[in-house]
Amino acid sequence: MITTKEMKPYRTTATVVGVVYIAGFVVGIGGMMLIQSVLGAPNHLATLSTNSLTLAIGAVLWLLAAAGDAAHGVLMFPVLKPHRERMAVGYLAARIMDAVFITIMVLFILLQIPLGSEYLKAVAPNAAYLQALSTLLTQGQLYAYSIAMCTLGVSGLMLCTTLYKANLVPRWLAVWGLVGYATILGGMVSAIMGSGLGDLLSYPGGLWEVFIGVWLIVKGFNSPAIAVESAKTEINADKASLSAA
Repeated sequence: MITTKEMKPYRTTATVVGVVYIAGFVVGIGGMMLIQSVLGAPNHLATLSTNSLTLAIGAVLWLLAAAGDAAHGVLMFPVLKPHRERMAVGYLAARIMDAVFITIMVLFILLQIPLGSEYLKAVAPNAAYLQALSTLLTQGQLYAYSIAMCTLGVSGLMLCTTLYKANLVPRWLAVWGLVGYATILGGMVSAIMGSGLGDLLSYPGGLWEVFIGVWLIVKGFNSPAIAVESAKTEINADKASLSAA
């Protein structure tokens, strides 16, 4: 029999994961809006020095989002491992890779700040060179973001497959996640090839992350699924002890 005390760590994990989902969505959107307000402006290098603080804040928000991505893998590992250990390891690895590529994206963004300072001091031939370098950094930023989102799509498919099979959340919710992350993966692969549809196709998965965040805070994981798996673990441990004896 699984006691309420034994279930508490899973409930706490569900709440923390839910908060990280929502916080990651908020800081990610906020960071992207700040970054776009600076780098999306016409001739942004000319005004970048003035707006460098705004760009830096947006970059820091995306670093927080990257930390949240890695935290998801760490937090969900003990929840997923009893059900499908390989999926748990794969999810953890994919989330860390996702965070790494987001960090690379942030690095490309921050490199625009010294570039803007140099642009203001440059004469005409060098200014054209700096503009070309800025364009290259922007393209690198987009590629890093797209690869990170592809990794997110793969990790999400592993997560939702395990949630579905283990019945840790209602299966309709897991199916929504599968569709959402498959759309993200397909959209970002097409974006790398130049379709321009990446962000548009991210909406179903993004909305799922907000919804699952609220769900986990309010409902947590399905208790019966955790209880059954915990019971299996105890039985296996007892068998191992008997065999050793």
